[in-house]
Amino acid sequence: MVQFNQVRFDTSFAALSDATRRGVLERLGRSDASITDLAETFHMTLTGMKKHISVLEQAGLVTTEKIGRVRTCRLGVSRLEQEAEWIERYRQLWDARFDQLDKVVEELKRKEQSDGQ
Repeated sequence: MVQFNQVRFDTSFAALSDATRRGVLERLGRSDASITDLAETFHMTLTGMKKHISVLEQAGLVTTEKIGRVRTCRLGVSRLEQEAEWIERYRQLWDARFDQLDKVVEELKRKEQSDGQ
């Protein structure tokens, strides 16, 4: 069984819990952007966007580079592979549980139909 780093997961999921940060990741998936451009795109202050970028950087989801007066953001090195694996384990668990529930429901329907005849 794979051991997951709880602190890393907390940081990653906290970063992904905000709609603006998820939007930033989607935007950076298309191309790099300056913090100023991102702030304008998401209709927020430069300070607010810097805070979002900082959270994403701590999670390894975004990197920034300052060239002159412009800080450019790009997708980071974290590919969320372990997080996706963790989610997949629970998706499979729930699929199996729902499959069993479907069987119980079908059995109850058959029993109800046979009792009604």
